[in-house]
Amino acid sequence: MDVVERAAALREYAEQTATCTKCALAAGRTQVVFGSGSPNADLMFVGEAPGFHEDQQGVPFVGQAGKLLDRLLEGIGLTRADVYVVNVLKCRPPGNRDPLPEEIASCEPHLFRQIELMEPTLVATLGNFATKLLSGQPAGITRVHGQQQEVTLGSRKVSLYPLYHPAAALYTPSMLKVLEEDFARIPELLAQAQEPLAPVEASLAPKPEPEAVQLGLF
Repeated sequence: MDVVERAAALREYAEQTATCTKCALAAGRTQVVFGSGSPNADLMFVGEAPGFHEDQQGVPFVGQAGKLLDRLLEGIGLTRADVYVVNVLKCRPPGNRDPLPEEIASCEPHLFRQIELMEPTLVATLGNFATKLLSGQPAGITRVHGQQQEVTLGSRKVSLYPLYHPAAALYTPSMLKVLEEDFARIPELLAQAQEPLAPVEASLAPKPEPEAVQLGLF
């Protein structure tokens, strides 16, 4: 579909999800946080779940982690207007706790429908939950960040690129350099996204990392 048709389809689906009651999170939300950005973007970012500010504004990544995401994008010559940003969950978990398995299972169809409509060539997962869900593998983000892999999402093959969640760098400033280095590869990966990709090795040696607290973001 062309960009006009895609934009219309996304608006229609956003209206459908605005009244979703598939899980208990619906009772405590201010609003569904559907997604934002360019309907014609080749690059989609998938985060974890809305926080307080996202729940209030209805837009993903508008808090401190969102400001860092903007800086990281600026560092590679992109803005929010060039990409599309979503979360695994569309409603805020109480106290910003980790998503529960049943919540992910309930919201997963929404995410896969967004990917189907967007038809991105590169999907960058931010943190553990998005990475494990879309890769279909148990390996955590510490082991696979910065390593692209080819996956089938719905009926399409796309390039999946796991990244640390920007919030990780807020809690562990030394991790900012890791994020910047991984982000620096994105323009190259976008350019190569139409070429065949070698799948990631099943057993990956852990990379040396700065110390990090376990927040579900790693």
